[in-house]
This record gives sequence, C-alpha cells and structure tokens, in this order.
Amino acid sequence: MSTTEIFLIAMAIIFSVPYLVWRLGRTEYFAPLVVVQIITGILLGPGVLGKAFPDYYQFVFSAPVVQSLNGIAWWAVMVFVWIAGIELDLKAAWQHRRESGITAGLALGTPLLCGCLAALGMLGTSGWMGPKAQPWQFVAGVGMSCAVTALPILILLMEKLAILRQPIGQRILRYASLDDVAIWGVLALILMDWQRVGKQLVFLAGFALLTWLFRKLMAWMPERDRWYVGLIWLAVCAFGADWSGLHFMVGAFLAGAVMDSDWFDQTQMDLLRHHVLLVVMPVFFLSTGLRTNWALGGVVVFVAAGVLLVASVAGKLVGLQLAGWALKWQPGEASIIGWLLQTKALIMIIFANILLDKQIITSETFTALLLMAVASTMLTVPIVAPKLARMRSLIARAN
Repeated sequence: MSTTEIFLIAMAIIFSVPYLVWRLGRTEYFAPLVVVQIITGILLGPGVLGKAFPDYYQFVFSAPVVQSLNGIAWWAVMVFVWIAGIELDLKAAWQHRRESGITAGLALGTPLLCGCLAALGMLGTSGWMGPKAQPWQFVAGVGMSCAVTALPILILLMEKLAILRQPIGQRILRYASLDDVAIWGVLALILMDWQRVGKQLVFLAGFALLTWLFRKLMAWMPERDRWYVGLIWLAVCAFGADWSGLHFMVGAFLAGAVMDSDWFDQTQMDLLRHHVLLVVMPVFFLSTGLRTNWALGGVVVFVAAGVLLVASVAGKLVGLQLAGWALKWQPGEASIIGWLLQTKALIMIIFANILLDKQIITSETFTALLLMAVASTMLTVPIVAPKLARMRSLIARAN
C-alpha cells in the first residue's frame, strides 16, 4: 500500500474506535468523547497495541505516517491553545480581584506544592527525570502539572452541567483564567535557555512591539477578517517562540492571550472550539498516545500516576477549602469548585508534551502524567453532578 492509503487507514482508526466506544459503551456521564479519545490514543500506542500486535502496529504507524499525523497534531493543538488564550477573562478577574486572587492563588499554589513533593520523591529513583533537565526544572514541571486546570475542557464540562453561563460558572472561569496565565508563565520560566537567552529576549521584545501594532489592526478590521488574520498571527507567534527556544505552544498561547474575546462572536468561538475538537484534535490524542512508554513497568507507572493524582486532587481541594474559609463561602461550595478546577485533561497533556519535547521529563513520567490527567477528568462530572443537585442555590451566587 502507498503511504497515503496507510495514512487514511490510520485516520479511520483514530476517528472510528473512540466514537464506537463512546457511543456503544454510553460513557458520556463519566468519560466524555474527548476522554475516550485520549484513552484510545494510549491503547493504540506502542505500550499496548504495539506490544500485542507489533507487525500491525509497524505497518499502520510507520515513520512517514506518524510524521504526517504529527503535522496535523501540531496545528490542531496550536489552534486549541490559541482559543484558550483568547477566552481568558482577565477583565472580570480584575473586577473581582480580591476574591479571584485569593481563590486562584490557593487553587494553584496548594496542588503545586503537593505535586513538587511528589516529584521530589520521584527524583529518588532513576527513569523519571529527562536527560536535559535540572532537578528544579523537573520538580517545578511535575508540580505545575498537578496544579493545571484544563480551561477548555472545564468549559465543556460546565456546559454539560448547565452552569457555564450561570454566575457560579463565570466565577470558576475567572479563577481558571488567572491560573492559566500563571501556568504558562511558570512554563516559560522552566524553558528559559540561558544559552539562548538573547534570542528569547529578542522574541519577547519583538512580540511586545508587534502586539501593540496587531491590536491596533484588529480593532480597525471587520470581524470577518479578524478570524483569518488571527490565524496568521498565531503562526507567526508560534514560530517566534519556537525559534527562541520557548516552544511553539507557548507562542500559540501568547498569541491568543493578547487578543480580546469580544473581538469575536461568542457563538462562533464556541463552534470553532467544538469543530477543532471534532475535526483535528483526535489526531493529537493519537500522537500523544504514541509517546507513552511503560519501560519502568506498568505497575510502577500506575503507582506514580496514583501518587500524582492524589497530590493533584487533594492539593486542589485543600486549596479551595482554605479559600472558602477565608472568603466565608457556604458549606459545600469549596468542594464543588475544587472538583471542577481539578479537571486536567488536554491542557495538562499539552503541558506534559512540552516538558517531554524539551527532555525535562522522560516518556515514563509523561505516561504517568497522562494517566493522572485522564483519571482526574473522569472523576469530575460523577462527583460534581450530585453535589450540584443538592445545592442548587449556589448556582446563582455571583461571588
């Protein structure tokens, strides 16, 4: 068969297998389609399918096919991260800065500390830290992975729970938006390459100047042109960040973060996010699964994933309980917000992909983080839905 034909076989597998599992297995309540796609990517990777059917795996996921899939995956995740940057609502966070600052700070800081402690334990054994990492980079990277909130997936889950446009949903978006900025800021610090610091300073200076010009241009343009010009801006910023050594996904996030969401129709933005998830993100999930590794042993990797999951969930819940105590929230309110904010999938997977690309973590650590992200996301709706049903009065609380 030609490479094109094998590529199309791979695409058919990527889209059909998770859909059939999701639809026939009726997993929507505990595992939305996006989570099933991530799990399927892991199962189709070298650690499961590759070991069970090595000849078939090598035939379908040959080097030329994987290279083609990676190109689609790169663009898919850049567009997705760009949308996440656009949807940051920092204006609303500033209007409620005391409440948002306390909540976001504790929601990020406590799981970060717990994750760093777990990472320090992992440093005690070989096979977890990447070959190009300093110990502090590994500890900070794993710790921040435990603190991440997946803002785009959080939006999808809150839509499912019918609270996205309610006051409590908007509050949670404020907290997650502030944490998103901090997460990408810490990532940029971790990726600072002192041998290329000059190029990184040039990029940041050029980015600041071009942002000022770009915002002037976008304010002047009609909305129909903003979409197209925004994609050009995305490609330019991603190239600049990657050229400087920061990683193209950092550039993609920055490209969106300096854009105003009110430049675009919200309905169209929601549709774009939905269509990106539908059309191209499944390829990213598959390419992510191809990077998993069980060389340290399946049991060891699962134990590490369990420890990281406990650090992540417990840290987030403790942080929100402290915020609720400081802000005098109603009983049970902190628990609901904490369980929603501990949702990890996608943004944490993107974060971990960057750490793996830069060889700060190994593929075994990446696999443990991926399993942790999947588990945390699958826990969200089954735990939050009954709590919301018992506490409907919280939905209308604006602060």
